[in-house]
Amino acid sequence: VQLVESGGGLVQPGGSLRLSCAASGFTFSRYAMSWYRQAPGKERELVAVISSTGGSTNYADSMKGRFTISRDNAKKTVYLQMNSLKPEDTAVYYCGRGWATHDYWGQGTQVTVSS
Repeated sequence: VQLVESGGGLVQPGGSLRLSCAASGFTFSRYAMSWYRQAPGKERELVAVISSTGGSTNYADSMKGRFTISRDNAKKTVYLQMNSLKPEDTAVYYCGRGWATHDYWGQGTQVTVSS
């Protein structure tokens, strides 16, 4: 199993980024997928989760209305569209396999929101 995140970078407040997580080594369409983030000195926290078919999603309250999780099962990829970014969104973003529990994680991609 391999999960590889990409798309992070430096963005100004109010800007947007789209993260991708490419999966391999398992039947992607059978698993829910999640995005988490971890800021320096803080615990890893849920960002969003999506069901195996994409028909159900859930977001942390602070991300609702700004972030959108989606997936393309044909491409074995889960996405996180992030809009209206704030400095407090600065963190390493990780994708994980699963809904409430996670057995595999990617290496993470750094998102820095700063002017």
